[in-house]
Amino acid sequence: MVFGIFTFIIPLALGYPVCRYLLGYDVYASFLTASMFSTHTLVTYPIVSRMGVSKNQAVAITVGGTILTDTAVLIILAIVINSSQGAFNFQFLLRLFISLIIFSAIVFYLIPIIAKWFFQKMESEKYSHYIFVVFIVFLCGFLAELGGIEPIIGAFAAGLALNKLIPHSSALMNRIEFIGNSLFIPIFLISVGMLVDISVVFDGHQAIYIAAVLSVVALAGKWLAAYFTQKTFKYSVAQRNIIFGLSSSHAAATLAVILVGFKAGIIDEYILNGTIILILLTCIVASFVTQKSAKQIAIAEEDEDIIPSELGHYAQEKILVPIGDMANVGKHIELAMLLKDKKSVNSISLLGVVPNNEQAEKNIISLKKSLQEQVSDAVAADLVVDVIATIDQNVAGGIVRAARETMADIVILGWPGKVGLLEKLVADKVELIIKNMDKNLFICHLDKKMISHKRIVVVSPPLAEKELGFDVWVNKVVQLSQELSLPVIHIGHPETQRLIASQKKLKANFIFKEFDNWSDPLSCGDEVKKDDIFIFISAHTGYISHMPVLDNMPTRIERRFPDVNRIVVFPKRYTIDMLVESDDHIFIP
Repeated sequence: MVFGIFTFIIPLALGYPVCRYLLGYDVYASFLTASMFSTHTLVTYPIVSRMGVSKNQAVAITVGGTILTDTAVLIILAIVINSSQGAFNFQFLLRLFISLIIFSAIVFYLIPIIAKWFFQKMESEKYSHYIFVVFIVFLCGFLAELGGIEPIIGAFAAGLALNKLIPHSSALMNRIEFIGNSLFIPIFLISVGMLVDISVVFDGHQAIYIAAVLSVVALAGKWLAAYFTQKTFKYSVAQRNIIFGLSSSHAAATLAVILVGFKAGIIDEYILNGTIILILLTCIVASFVTQKSAKQIAIAEEDEDIIPSELGHYAQEKILVPIGDMANVGKHIELAMLLKDKKSVNSISLLGVVPNNEQAEKNIISLKKSLQEQVSDAVAADLVVDVIATIDQNVAGGIVRAARETMADIVILGWPGKVGLLEKLVADKVELIIKNMDKNLFICHLDKKMISHKRIVVVSPPLAEKELGFDVWVNKVVQLSQELSLPVIHIGHPETQRLIASQKKLKANFIFKEFDNWSDPLSCGDEVKKDDIFIFISAHTGYISHMPVLDNMPTRIERRFPDVNRIVVFPKRYTIDMLVESDDHIFIP
């Protein structure tokens, strides 16, 4: 809101006296042209997205400020047009106010409910999802126009309404970005360029003079808004520049203001053509500034750990998804897509373990065919998924061995089902995996769609911050929070919470609640609701954060929260090899 006020008021206050006294236009033309300086279009947002810094706070406030300033400008446009025509009265203001209320109620309350129902009911109809999104965009544009607002504001509001329901790493988001970047944006920019009347531009110095003044004022106003925002929130120079780069490009809303003003006879052809040149120049400047500043922020946000050159891509994150129940493969792949580090070039690996018998080869072929059918969503999201089938006498042993062979960092395992008497006597295979796995192990029960959740509730035991895999699960919780736009409720020890809160790179909305009744960890269950993702951080036996009460936790959680999507995390642990490598002075008998 602060940035929205700055980027609206400063260009307007700077532009009005320039248009009124320097260019000599009347009050209506000056005010309308000055309001045009306050608008901006996120033309360079694809650059930010491609650089992987779209979750930076400076980017977030620029996107949020766009809807505020563009809405304010288009309301001013309606007021100026009606005032110039003598139709500005109390009835007009009342009608505009009521229209905005009805429009906001439909877009921000009714549409998310309908969209959530549609995505859940039509889960298998992937192409229908995209058609539905396009329909909502045009519907919101139509509703905005009915209410006396420009359709572009309706389309922007549609994006805000659907934002929480479409994870950034999903196949649907990939389709939206692809069609938008390859079709809609080029057509829009071409249509803007074709509005320029070259003969007027070069008809004397007046047109070039007005275009130059408008361009300088537009860039100066947006730079000052970015500068005051930087000083207010103590942002870095790169963050100030990315705010300026994103907000300095004038296109859609600017064009809407000027075209409406031109058709109403408020502004002349010199302002119209000067604005088209302004759009061209500001988009060029914005592209260069955004590219440079986004690269600086991306470099600053990179991990300090340098990947050893001899390891190459093997040192980057690798996720392994063992398959037990084919019915849940899609949900586990979806979770892997949300958790995957976007900087890692490694694929997500699906693992099938078949018994070592006479039918082993035939079973491997059948398994690979079945798994290939499940990877379409990941492929549509531009993620590489490979299928691994291995033979082993013991399923648990095969999963543990494959995790080491593939050098996996994270293993996503299905929730343990009912076990028979023989498995109980020999030991449940999930317990064997937990006992022998030295990777970050995520045991998941995911019945509900990810978009149906409202919060992430995380419970961690005391001293969880001392475990080797602490940073991994914290970062994955943050990443899941960002992808799904959900707040995180952390229930645990104050020292763990202090360490999480001190990490500046974490960009999630954390709410901390202290908990000390570790004789009964699930007594915190009153905090967990049916529409939460419940994540419980456990520990391996014998390690620093382990307590006897944590044993058999998956079974106890299933009884306590049968209808809740739940994940039990066993953080990565030190092995003897790690201890030997980490300190030459440690003696291992």
